[in-house]
Amino acid sequence: MENFSANSAKSFIGKNVNLHLKDGAVIINVELTRIRKGVGKNSLIEYTAMGNRKANRVPLRNVAWAEMLNRNIMQISRPKCL
Repeated sequence: MENFSANSAKSFIGKNVNLHLKDGAVIINVELTRIRKGVGKNSLIEYTAMGNRKANRVPLRNVAWAEMLNRNIMQISRPKCL
């Protein structure tokens, strides 16, 4: 399996994904907004959580892989109030 790199991350920009980190943690249902390139291995992936405008960052070297989500499945049906 190949490493998650900036080239791999580019294909996920603007899409909802689960980010699987190398330490075993998972950041769920986030939208990748951009890649902030740094010097050497200091690149960061910038993401926003669902319903939140504040961007968070995680170092690219800490991400093991990204899992794309299907937004059609995640639509929430609201119960009708009587």
